[in-house]
Amino acid sequence: MSASITKDQEFLLPASNTFLVLSLVGALLLNWLPWHGIWLALRPDFVALVLLYWCMHKPYRVGIGVSWVIGILADVADASLFGQHALAYSVLAFGGIVLHRRMQMFDLRQQTLQIFPLLLLTYAVYAAVHWQMRGYVSWEYFLGCLVSALLWAPLTILLQSLRRPRTDSDSL
Repeated sequence: MSASITKDQEFLLPASNTFLVLSLVGALLLNWLPWHGIWLALRPDFVALVLLYWCMHKPYRVGIGVSWVIGILADVADASLFGQHALAYSVLAFGGIVLHRRMQMFDLRQQTLQIFPLLLLTYAVYAAVHWQMRGYVSWEYFLGCLVSALLWAPLTILLQSLRRPRTDSDSL
């Protein structure tokens, strides 16, 4: 019976609030890792990826408000312009919520192609803020958008594997 269930029809456990919060805190901690040199330009935005995942899979629990609060926390932690991440994450959450039904129709490879423009828009918000503040835009910064899009599939697989029901080894 379980062999007839395809990957798309697989049941996932409901996401507890604890798991949701821990995944967002873990993403914030990954964003705070020290990056230097070329790795700084290639740094993915883990918070954006996790927020987008939750906005697509639980749009009624993680939305624009949660994204804004996480963005404020990211601004405070990075000592960046106050509201920069909040604005970018709110735009990303809006896109994820509006497109969540459409995105779930695609497999992970196709989702990556759909996610890339949303991440590009998020990075464009960062670039617009930097342009307004400093008068120039560093185009190497957009390499992180490409790396983030490439990490979409592994992150989705990881979060979904943590939400799968555990099989009891004693049962038949």
